[in-house]
Amino acid sequence: MSIFDATGHEQVVFCHDPDTGLRAIIAVYSTALGPALGGTRFYPYASEEEALTDVLHLSEGMAYKNAIAGLDHGGGKAVIWGDPVADKSEALLRSYGRFVESLGGRYVTACDVGTYVEDMDHVARETRHVSGRSPESGGAGDSSILTAFGVFQAMRAAAQHRWGAVDLAGRTVGVAGLGKVGRHLLPHLVEAGAEVVACDVNDAAIRWTQEQFPQVRLVADADELIAAGIHVYAPCALGGVLNETALKTLDAEIVCGAANNQLASPEVAAELDRAGILYCPDYVVNSGGVIQVADEYDGAFDFKRAERRTAGIFETTGRILDRAKGEGTTPVAAADALAEERMAAVGRLQRMRLFR
Repeated sequence: MSIFDATGHEQVVFCHDPDTGLRAIIAVYSTALGPALGGTRFYPYASEEEALTDVLHLSEGMAYKNAIAGLDHGGGKAVIWGDPVADKSEALLRSYGRFVESLGGRYVTACDVGTYVEDMDHVARETRHVSGRSPESGGAGDSSILTAFGVFQAMRAAAQHRWGAVDLAGRTVGVAGLGKVGRHLLPHLVEAGAEVVACDVNDAAIRWTQEQFPQVRLVADADELIAAGIHVYAPCALGGVLNETALKTLDAEIVCGAANNQLASPEVAAELDRAGILYCPDYVVNSGGVIQVADEYDGAFDFKRAERRTAGIFETTGRILDRAKGEGTTPVAAADALAEERMAAVGRLQRMRLFR
């Protein structure tokens, strides 16, 4: 893979510390809007090539997510190659923190798949450029609460666009995945009067849902979920779930969920549009989490302030859907255009040299 020719990234850093077993890649896609912000994924990739492909793709996506969320941050991401259960250690995380610090603030890290607030506490002992720490260490803690709140705001905006009202009462919402975000989405939906159908592969998550929300109808898997007569499909677990097979049975009018990279391929966006299914771009819908970590990094964290900013996902989603309709394009194309316009307009200010 030719990184220079194929990616458009500003910087890709390979981090290796044999003593701790650290093998990590930090990718900075853009700093046009400010320091690149994006989480650290700890995952047992099959190969170095797979790890590199993932971090390049994820860091580019973070640039668009941060831009559309109105943050003064560019896009970046990091991956640690290994098994988070077997390979993670304080020494490895602190070693990784030193590599983050060596970038001098060009990259700000946070949690992602395989990393948690406790891990960021270790990283923070070696670098200032970290967010998503535990409340005990002065951080904001779990970002999934605001992520779920943002998903609900996007869902309300999609309902207004499709049905003329934000009200979800009487609508059937299918939630695929009852993990960090999915379980926090349930109370918003139940309180709004929606009928909820859900599934998860984890037995503990199923038992928790049965105990906490007995009114939620549980089905065996995602295949049964998308064929269950739902109005809104909310993928909140794995990516790539919107593929040709799923489109054959999906009868929802709206897709609006927290999972990253929901489209199996870029072409699926157009197929959803042709099928009359309103798709809310995932990086817009799930941006509540990055809004929280940005609030923590940019100053003393204030939950109410971050919540108000996350509520803006309602307006942003509506603007994207209106633009897509007005221009006869897909919501994905409309969201990408808005993000690129902001990166270009605000990024140009970086060329105006300031003398201090």
